[in-house]
Amino acid sequence: MNCIFPTTRRVLIALGVLGVLAAPAVAETMVTDATGRSVTIRDTSRIVSIGGAVTEILYALGQSDKIVGIDTTSLFPPQAMKEKASVGYMRQLSAEGVLGLRPSLMIAIAGAGPKEAINVLEAAKVPLVVVPETFSIEGVAQKVAVIGKVVGEEARAQCIVRRLNADKDALTKIRAGIRAPKRVLFVLSFINGRAMAAGKGTAADGIIDLAGGVNVMSDYEGYKSINDEAVIAAKPDVILTMKRGGADDLTAETIFAGPAFQTTPAAATKAFVSFDAAYMLGFGPRVGRAARDVADALYPELKSAQLPSEQPSGPCIE
Repeated sequence: MNCIFPTTRRVLIALGVLGVLAAPAVAETMVTDATGRSVTIRDTSRIVSIGGAVTEILYALGQSDKIVGIDTTSLFPPQAMKEKASVGYMRQLSAEGVLGLRPSLMIAIAGAGPKEAINVLEAAKVPLVVVPETFSIEGVAQKVAVIGKVVGEEARAQCIVRRLNADKDALTKIRAGIRAPKRVLFVLSFINGRAMAAGKGTAADGIIDLAGGVNVMSDYEGYKSINDEAVIAAKPDVILTMKRGGADDLTAETIFAGPAFQTTPAAATKAFVSFDAAYMLGFGPRVGRAARDVADALYPELKSAQLPSEQPSGPCIE
């Protein structure tokens, strides 16, 4: 019995992906993805990468020449946005746009959507591997291992994982030297005069924890608009935010101009920290360095020289 919905079937037929793809004869690889599905990969010659960390990992694994499409969160390395076709924002995908690139393989970070588009992609005769997303160094290592197996670069993946583990050990030593953890408020943006702040289960929460800080908004999940009373009650020592590279980037002047923020300990010392969004929140292979840089900003009195020296952003070759 054909279980593909009529609309989905028409889309797939129109795109020519319901039939058997003429893939090069290569060894099959089977992986279990983040959804629990067993996915068989036969051809990695045309990859659509959905998720900034996925794209960064593929480049680090030396697979850039096989990528034919990326999403708009794939900001690193910078040449990716210049070299590759865009399939749009990872949470607002068009199945037609993805399949129109004639991929032989699709790799998407967990949380990509909408669900209707993912259903169409899963129904296509093109392997879709959903990669798990957890905001920790262990989570990044898992992403690297899965993608490495998918593209047949397990040795390079192991090299990157070893780097990540070295970063993790060094960060543990750094955190051991912190006597009074800083209370950190991550502000994503302002909407109607209210701060949109990061709660638990977010990339911001993950990087604050790695850097040895305390997220003052850990009593809720995700991002939430908070009122002035919540800002005052949180008593943050540091305001953390991200740079998008546009005119709407938040500045210390903008933040501390708010009456509620003026009352905080952060305002007293003008403790404002901002990093590139993809670097700080991407949770790709650079996460260890990003966490060290945040730790240096939170605790300038500490030395983080025990972290591994800066490593190349290119392929991990040993």
